[in-house]
Formats: sequence, structure tokens, C-alpha cells
Amino acid sequence: MADTLDPANLRAVFKAYDVRGTVPDQIDDNLARATGCAFVRVTGAATVVVGHDMRPSSAGMAAAFAEGASTAGADVVMIGLASTDQLYFASGHLGHPGAMFTASHNPAQYNGIKMCRTEAQPIGMETGLADIRDLVEEGEPPHGAAHGEITEHDVLDAYAAHLLGLAPVTGRRLKVVVDAGNGMAGHTAPAVFDRLGDAVELVPMYFELDGTFPNHEANPIEAENLRDLQAKVLEVGADVGLAFDGDADRCFVVDEQGRAVSPSTLTALIATRELAKEPGATVIHNLITSRAVPEIVVEQGGTAVRTRVGHSYIKATMAETGAIFGGEHSGHFYFRDFWRADSGMLAALHTLAALAETERPLSDLLAEYERYVVSGEINSTVADQQAVMAEIEAAYAGTDGVTTDRLDGLTVSHDDWTFNVRPSNTEPLLRLNAEGRDDATMAEVRDRVLAEIRRDR
Repeated sequence: MADTLDPANLRAVFKAYDVRGTVPDQIDDNLARATGCAFVRVTGAATVVVGHDMRPSSAGMAAAFAEGASTAGADVVMIGLASTDQLYFASGHLGHPGAMFTASHNPAQYNGIKMCRTEAQPIGMETGLADIRDLVEEGEPPHGAAHGEITEHDVLDAYAAHLLGLAPVTGRRLKVVVDAGNGMAGHTAPAVFDRLGDAVELVPMYFELDGTFPNHEANPIEAENLRDLQAKVLEVGADVGLAFDGDADRCFVVDEQGRAVSPSTLTALIATRELAKEPGATVIHNLITSRAVPEIVVEQGGTAVRTRVGHSYIKATMAETGAIFGGEHSGHFYFRDFWRADSGMLAALHTLAALAETERPLSDLLAEYERYVVSGEINSTVADQQAVMAEIEAAYAGTDGVTTDRLDGLTVSHDDWTFNVRPSNTEPLLRLNAEGRDDATMAEVRDRVLAEIRRDR
């Protein structure tokens, strides 16, 4: 077994926004314990909130982290089984920094730690995570510190009540299929939906908490992981289907026809609802969301602000601008009134609330937010991503009606189409997202750019 505290291993598992790797060769209780101690030393926290998902290794590593934090002198509040957005709620509600043990949508052999400061403020490599890693590498915990107390506190009911206070569901009764993917939505959805009473008929799928993911990967951004949900929606005649990833911070939607709804469409829908509550507010969107999002935000009287891809950029820009809401094409939705954190369940409730207020089917309701045809993300293996992006930029530079920018990768825009090409941070990949006014336009630009990316070099 590899030494999980080896400097080379630490630099492999401490990622841009979290700690993540395979168990036990890259991540184990020893690493969790050392990270807990370092977390307290870096944040200066007097009290830390700790939650964990349903993976077999999560409870043990959460306990080890708590032990390390206690050794560093902090009290620890253990909230037990939790979704990531439930941990964010606990951080905001209780007013303490937090740590969540999860590997989100990754396969069963993975685990990880997501950390935040008080009120769910993100911790990334530039905002404390590198310092935590370096202290773990030093390996010496503080001497002579009084140990903190470790207690338990259940916040699930308060979490459910808070979400429903932000997005109450009233109107017609809905039949809703929820695919938890054996992840943490199987823990949070019952608490939320029980409070809705007769307003919703819930059809549960894969609510059994099982970190081996026996039915399908808990990663709904992949089309094959939505197939069971799509079939069930059609089978039972449901009004809507909801799919969550493993730690339930992302939500994907299926309409009554069994069709997957673009997260950009949900971003536009939720932005419209939030702007109705606060006219003129700012809405954040990352640069691979559909151009329909900023168009609709402006039409609704709001201010649209474009950011790079990634939750740290979204949250930082929300803080700078006071934005009421932010959306990413990956299915992350951020709410100012939820400490600017992302919540898949809150996005789901907004969808249900909008649907319950009308007699229209979901496909009809969302049609006004779907203005362009999107390709979805297409990955290509490329050894020199920067060189390929430079070639593509040169091919379009100076073309009438075309603009380019380098906010995040390369974005090329025209009145009828747009595309973005971005390098992966961890693999030799280029990621292409393209959209057009119709199917033929999108297909033409997608295929033209892919041919350039993949041509023999």
C-alpha cells in the first residue's frame, strides 16, 4: 500500500477544489486525521462541522478527521450522513467551517474531502487548500493544545425546512420520480418530500444508500445514467423526473416525455423566478451555458455576468456582485440565500414550484427557455491543447461577424452559433461545447471544429 502522506501522493490527491483519490492507496484514515488537524490550524476554527456520504469508507474517515481537528483544539459537530448541500447548510446555519467526506459522482473506489470556511465559503488551492496540504506534508501536529469536544447534531429537518422556505411548492398535485442513484438524495429527498405532503406523489428509485452503486453510476450528466429515470417517468405517467449525483449537490431534470432537460434551460427558468422576486438583480452564468441564459436574464430586467467554469469562480463572482443566483451547465445551481452555495435539491424545488403553478406540461413550460441546439460536452485526446486552440483561433480570427475571447479556453461566437474549447486541468483532453440556432447549424460548427481538433498531427 502506498504511503498516503507521501509528498507525491499528497500533490496527486489535493486537487484544485478538494481532496480526492482512491481508497485506501491514496486516501485513508491517516490522511483524513492529518487533514483535520491541518484544517483547524489553517482556518483557526474554534468549531468544525463534519458530514459524510454513504461510501463504505466515509464514516471512518469523517471520524478520523474529527479526531485530528479535536487534537488541534477545535470542537467538532458531527452531522452524520449528509448531502454536500446539507453540509453547506450546516456551515451556514451553525456558523462554522465544515468538511464533507464524499467523492461526489466518482466510482465506488474513490473518496474525498470537500472543505469550506464559515457560511460555506469555498476553500480551493488558492484560498487555503495548498496551505492545508503543506501542513499535512510537514506531519507534526501541534503540541500541548487542549483537545476539543466531539458531539453529534442532526440538521436534516432544519435543512429541509430551510429549502422549502426558499422555494415553496404550491398549486396542482405533481407526480415526481426521483432517481437517487443509491446516493445521498436517498437520505435528503424523503425529508424534503415528506414536508410537501399531498402536494407531491413521490415515485422513488434507488433510494437505498449504497456506496457501491449497484444500479448505475450516480453521475447524471452521462446520458446512460438517466435511462432508468426516463423509462420510469414514461411508465408511470409522471409530470417530471429528477436525478441527483452521489452527494446530491447536482440535479438533472427529465420532462414528462422522458426527455433530458439542459441545465442551461433550468438556469434560465430559475433565473427568471429569482428575478421576479428581486427585479434588476445580477445572475451569474459560466461561459459554456447557452447564450439563451444571458438573453433571458436581460429580457427579465436583470444583469447577466459571465464567468469561467468552476464553482470557485461562480461563488467569488457572486460575492463580488451580490448576485442572487448562478448556474453552470454541469448541473450546479448557486443561490445567494443559501450562502451562495450550490444545492441540487433547491434547484429541484424551484422546478417543481414553477410546474405546480401552471397546468402546462413541463416540456411546454420550458420551451420558451430553449432557444438554441446544444452539442453537449465532447472530449478529444490532444497532446498539445494550447497549440490546437491557437490554430483554431487563427482560423477564425478576422472572419466577418466572428468574435473570439480567452476568458476560459477559447470561445468563438457568431450571431448564429458559438463554441468553446477548453483544456482539461487533469487530463490531455480538449472539451468542446457548441450550439447553434438549429440542428443543422450546430452540427456544422461542431463537426468543423472536431475535424480541426482531431485531424492527423
